[in-house]
Amino acid sequence: MSSTGVYQDNDLKDVKQLKFLASLVGLGYIFWLVGGMEIVERIAYYGVKASASLYATDAVSKGGLGLTMSDYGTIMFIFALTQTFVPIVLGGTADRIGYKETIAVSTVIKISAYLTMAAYPSFTGFTVGAMLLAFGTGIFKPGIQGTMVKSVRRENSTMAWGVFYQLVNIGGWLGPLIAVQLRQLDWNYLFYACAAIISLNFILLLLYQEPDKQQRLEQERKIKSGEVSQKALWRETLAEVKKPIVLGYMIAFSGFWFMFNAMFDVLPKHIEDWVNTSTIVADLFGPSGTQNAFWIGILGLNHAGTKVMPEYLMSINFLMIATTCFIIAGVTAKYRILSSMLVGCIFCCLAMFLVGFTPGAWAMVVAIAVFSLGEMLLSPKKGEFMGNIAPSDKKAMYLGFVMLPQGIGWTLEGKLGPWLYDLYASKDNLAREYLQQLGMQSEKVALIKNGEAFDELVKFTNSNHQTMTDVLFQANNIGLAWYIIATVGAISGVGIYLYAKWVYRLQKQLG
Repeated sequence: MSSTGVYQDNDLKDVKQLKFLASLVGLGYIFWLVGGMEIVERIAYYGVKASASLYATDAVSKGGLGLTMSDYGTIMFIFALTQTFVPIVLGGTADRIGYKETIAVSTVIKISAYLTMAAYPSFTGFTVGAMLLAFGTGIFKPGIQGTMVKSVRRENSTMAWGVFYQLVNIGGWLGPLIAVQLRQLDWNYLFYACAAIISLNFILLLLYQEPDKQQRLEQERKIKSGEVSQKALWRETLAEVKKPIVLGYMIAFSGFWFMFNAMFDVLPKHIEDWVNTSTIVADLFGPSGTQNAFWIGILGLNHAGTKVMPEYLMSINFLMIATTCFIIAGVTAKYRILSSMLVGCIFCCLAMFLVGFTPGAWAMVVAIAVFSLGEMLLSPKKGEFMGNIAPSDKKAMYLGFVMLPQGIGWTLEGKLGPWLYDLYASKDNLAREYLQQLGMQSEKVALIKNGEAFDELVKFTNSNHQTMTDVLFQANNIGLAWYIIATVGAISGVGIYLYAKWVYRLQKQLG
């Protein structure tokens, strides 16, 4: 295969990794600096992202946008399309104009995104804010990850990607904790706080030094003087994307990213609708909950201290990764990259089936924990895999290619995941149907504003929220949406297995 020239620029060989301590000590100043930038960016990003479906679908009378999950899916479709394909198209720009410059521009764009969300609380305003946030994130990632790849050695790349992913999830854990408390006061408090948080990266940029900057500047000088020619960026990108090693990766992993992103786009709404998280608080503190400010803050409880907020349950994922990912990275360093990714996909599929099977609060904790283990086995490896096989002058470009399957999977899920939820599991929709079955006129039901139908059902039946939740759950196949999502992930698992076998054959042919 190498004789055809298709892979002559790519390094497909697995490199033997240093031992745990040596790998950790070998991570340098620049690595930790960009890790700090990533933490700051993720705090702000997940502060909004973890609560986005709740904000979009909450009733206008409660401060939300009063949208359906299908409406939210339209926003997520645009968001995912922008965030994932921008680095694919523009990832190579960071290699040419400089990582520091692209990080600075992205920070300005992301600040404007959060301020737009605060200033224009509407479908259009939130959509524009989401597009700005997605665009800013799309040009932030290649610069950060390109810096990281150039600042670490191949011999400790597994540890580097594992620790980097751990730092990402520290930010991912802190973001929802901030969101839980601020959005209970006012949604705009959250958006303004995120704008302030992301601006901290300007301070870190003052300490930033781009690896191999002189090499990039020398290349620019040669291009300007005519000593070397440079292809148009889109031509170079297309030439690399067409390589079978990249196309195969894209096809194999797209289904996994469909399933993966449903966890974050849809599960918070599912938890809010169907999971009685007060049982967790009762088990920990008794039936009356807790008024201790520390526990309310650190466990992401509502201000009354009686239930766990959906964002916090989701942040279990980030907390697990933040505290254990380096251990998983050390354990998996001895295994082939694609084998670890396949096992991770299987774990995530099992978690999705469990989410659909039961609304139990502790079962949801287990499902999120299993999903997190699967994510740790798979997600950090995607950057390591692409960073390793990339030609030396196209590192940021290839790390943009990581987004190819995520772009396809997430874009499809962004629209279809919330739509599936609306079709089979929307509490608001099911409450409307039940109101009509109980005799309320359809015209009157249609006048009920989005996000208020379940409250109207509780009043109409003179019942309580938990009783009516149980009635609706038992009368409908709520889990079907999750079973469909898990099946897509399982099909992707088969594709990952076949792709791994093919890559291993290539590795043997290349010696």
